[in-house]
Amino acid sequence: MYKSLIKYYTISYIFLFCLTLNGEIMLDDSDILTTPLPLPYDGKVYSVNDLNKFINTTIQSDKQPILIFGANWCPDCRIFSGTMNIPKIKSYIDKNFQILYIDVKRYEINMELMEEYGIPSAEGIPRVLVFDKNKNLLNNSNTTEWRTARDRSSQEIFNFFQEMKSIN
Repeated sequence: MYKSLIKYYTISYIFLFCLTLNGEIMLDDSDILTTPLPLPYDGKVYSVNDLNKFINTTIQSDKQPILIFGANWCPDCRIFSGTMNIPKIKSYIDKNFQILYIDVKRYEINMELMEEYGIPSAEGIPRVLVFDKNKNLLNNSNTTEWRTARDRSSQEIFNFFQEMKSIN
Protein backbone atom coordinates (compact mmCIF):
# COMPACT_ATOMS: atom_id res chain seq x y z
CA MET A 1 0.00 0.00 0.00
CA TYR A 2 2.78 2.39 0.99
CA LYS A 3 4.67 1.72 -2.28
CA SER A 4 1.50 2.38 -4.28
CA LEU A 5 1.07 5.74 -2.57
CA ILE A 6 4.66 6.70 -3.26
CA LYS A 7 4.28 5.66 -6.89
CA TYR A 8 1.03 7.68 -7.15
CA TYR A 9 2.60 10.79 -5.60
CA THR A 10 5.67 10.50 -7.81
CA ILE A 11 3.58 10.24 -10.97
CA SER A 12 1.39 13.14 -9.83
CA TYR A 13 4.43 15.27 -9.08
CA ILE A 14 5.96 14.54 -12.50
CA PHE A 15 2.65 15.38 -14.19
CA LEU A 16 2.35 18.69 -12.33
CA PHE A 17 5.99 19.49 -13.02
CA CYS A 18 5.42 18.92 -16.75
CA LEU A 19 2.41 21.25 -16.67
CA THR A 20 4.56 23.91 -15.07
CA LEU A 21 7.24 23.48 -17.71
CA ASN A 22 4.65 23.80 -20.43
CA GLY A 23 3.48 27.02 -18.82
CA GLU A 24 -0.20 26.33 -19.25
CA ILE A 25 -2.54 26.89 -16.37
CA MET A 26 -5.46 24.53 -16.64
CA LEU A 27 -9.05 25.43 -15.82
CA ASP A 28 -11.19 23.08 -13.74
CA ASP A 29 -14.91 22.46 -13.28
CA SER A 30 -15.31 25.53 -11.08
CA ASP A 31 -14.02 27.84 -13.84
CA ILE A 32 -17.23 28.43 -15.75
CA LEU A 33 -18.67 31.17 -17.90
CA THR A 34 -21.41 32.98 -15.99
CA THR A 35 -24.33 35.06 -17.14
CA PRO A 36 -25.32 37.71 -17.76
CA LEU A 37 -22.50 38.18 -20.22
CA PRO A 38 -20.70 41.54 -19.99
CA LEU A 39 -21.35 44.55 -22.21
CA PRO A 40 -17.82 45.98 -22.38
CA TYR A 41 -18.19 48.32 -25.35
CA ASP A 42 -19.10 51.93 -24.60
CA GLY A 43 -19.55 53.61 -28.00
CA LYS A 44 -16.52 55.88 -27.59
CA VAL A 45 -14.73 57.03 -30.72
CA TYR A 46 -10.96 56.72 -30.43
CA SER A 47 -8.13 58.37 -32.30
CA VAL A 48 -4.78 56.85 -33.25
CA ASN A 49 -3.28 59.10 -30.58
CA ASP A 50 -5.63 57.59 -27.95
CA LEU A 51 -4.51 54.08 -28.88
CA ASN A 52 -0.83 54.99 -28.89
CA LYS A 53 -1.22 56.62 -25.47
CA PHE A 54 -2.94 53.46 -24.15
CA ILE A 55 -0.19 51.23 -25.56
CA ASN A 56 2.61 53.42 -24.15
CA THR A 57 0.99 53.74 -20.71
CA THR A 58 0.39 50.00 -20.54
CA ILE A 59 3.98 49.18 -21.45
CA GLN A 60 5.24 51.69 -18.87
CA SER A 61 3.21 49.82 -16.25
CA ASP A 62 5.09 46.63 -17.28
CA LYS A 63 2.09 44.95 -18.92
CA GLN A 64 1.22 43.95 -22.46
CA PRO A 65 -1.43 46.00 -24.26
CA ILE A 66 -4.42 44.34 -25.89
CA LEU A 67 -6.91 46.08 -28.18
CA ILE A 68 -10.22 44.29 -28.69
CA PHE A 69 -12.44 45.61 -31.46
CA GLY A 70 -16.05 44.51 -31.05
CA ALA A 71 -19.61 45.43 -30.15
CA ASN A 72 -22.17 44.58 -27.50
CA TRP A 73 -24.60 43.12 -30.06
CA CYS A 74 -22.04 40.46 -31.04
CA PRO A 75 -22.43 37.16 -29.14
CA ASP A 76 -18.83 36.13 -29.87
CA CYS A 77 -17.55 39.43 -28.41
CA ARG A 78 -19.60 38.97 -25.27
CA ILE A 79 -18.61 35.32 -24.84
CA PHE A 80 -14.94 36.19 -25.33
CA SER A 81 -15.22 39.00 -22.78
CA GLY A 82 -17.23 36.84 -20.36
CA THR A 83 -14.62 34.11 -20.57
CA MET A 84 -11.96 36.67 -19.71
CA ASN A 85 -13.96 37.41 -16.53
CA ILE A 86 -13.68 33.84 -15.21
CA PRO A 87 -11.74 34.48 -11.96
CA LYS A 88 -8.68 32.34 -12.79
CA ILE A 89 -8.40 33.88 -16.26
CA LYS A 90 -9.14 37.41 -15.01
CA SER A 91 -6.42 37.13 -12.39
CA TYR A 92 -3.90 36.05 -15.03
CA ILE A 93 -4.96 38.81 -17.44
CA ASP A 94 -4.94 41.51 -14.76
CA LYS A 95 -1.40 40.51 -13.77
CA ASN A 96 0.01 40.49 -17.32
CA PHE A 97 -2.14 42.58 -19.66
CA GLN A 98 -4.13 45.79 -19.96
CA ILE A 99 -7.17 45.68 -22.23
CA LEU A 100 -8.88 48.43 -24.20
CA TYR A 101 -12.28 47.56 -25.66
CA ILE A 102 -12.92 49.47 -28.88
CA ASP A 103 -16.54 49.67 -30.00
CA VAL A 104 -17.24 49.39 -33.73
CA LYS A 105 -21.04 49.58 -33.31
CA ARG A 106 -22.50 48.17 -36.56
CA TYR A 107 -19.14 48.67 -38.28
CA GLU A 108 -19.77 52.44 -38.16
CA ILE A 109 -17.02 53.72 -35.86
CA ASN A 110 -13.35 53.04 -35.12
CA MET A 111 -12.95 50.65 -38.06
CA GLU A 112 -10.11 52.64 -39.64
CA LEU A 113 -8.03 52.17 -36.49
CA MET A 114 -7.35 48.55 -37.39
CA GLU A 115 -5.53 49.67 -40.52
CA GLU A 116 -3.10 51.60 -38.33
CA TYR A 117 -1.70 48.21 -37.31
CA GLY A 118 -1.76 46.61 -40.75
CA ILE A 119 -5.09 44.85 -40.18
CA PRO A 120 -7.71 45.28 -42.93
CA SER A 121 -10.84 46.95 -41.54
CA ALA A 122 -13.24 44.23 -42.56
CA GLU A 123 -16.35 42.98 -40.81
CA GLY A 124 -16.00 40.14 -38.35
CA ILE A 125 -15.49 40.68 -34.65
CA PRO A 126 -14.05 40.41 -32.10
CA ARG A 127 -10.67 41.42 -33.45
CA VAL A 128 -8.03 40.91 -30.80
CA LEU A 129 -4.65 42.66 -31.18
CA VAL A 130 -1.94 41.72 -28.68
CA PHE A 131 1.27 43.73 -28.46
CA ASP A 132 4.58 42.94 -26.84
CA LYS A 133 6.47 45.41 -24.69
CA ASN A 134 8.27 46.75 -27.79
CA LYS A 135 4.94 47.73 -29.42
CA ASN A 136 5.09 44.85 -31.92
CA LEU A 137 1.79 43.23 -32.84
CA LEU A 138 2.24 39.58 -31.87
CA ASN A 139 -0.77 38.05 -33.59
CA ASN A 140 -1.10 40.04 -36.82
CA SER A 141 -1.76 36.89 -38.85
CA ASN A 142 -4.68 35.68 -36.71
CA THR A 143 -6.54 38.73 -35.35
CA THR A 144 -9.78 37.21 -36.67
CA GLU A 145 -9.29 33.98 -34.72
CA TRP A 146 -11.98 34.76 -32.13
CA ARG A 147 -14.86 35.61 -34.47
CA THR A 148 -16.14 32.16 -33.53
CA ALA A 149 -15.53 32.43 -29.78
CA ARG A 150 -18.88 30.76 -29.10
CA ASP A 151 -17.50 27.55 -30.62
CA ARG A 152 -14.34 27.59 -28.51
CA SER A 153 -13.71 26.37 -25.00
CA SER A 154 -12.76 28.62 -22.11
CA GLN A 155 -9.47 26.72 -21.93
CA GLU A 156 -8.69 27.55 -25.57
CA ILE A 157 -9.26 31.25 -24.90
CA PHE A 158 -7.13 31.08 -21.76
CA ASN A 159 -4.38 29.24 -23.64
CA PHE A 160 -4.33 32.06 -26.19
CA PHE A 161 -3.47 34.60 -23.48
CA GLN A 162 -0.86 32.29 -22.00
CA GLU A 163 0.74 31.88 -25.44
CA MET A 164 0.75 35.63 -26.02
CA LYS A 165 2.48 36.13 -22.68
CA SER A 166 5.09 33.46 -23.39
CA ILE A 167 5.98 35.07 -26.75
CA ASN A 168 6.84 38.34 -25.04
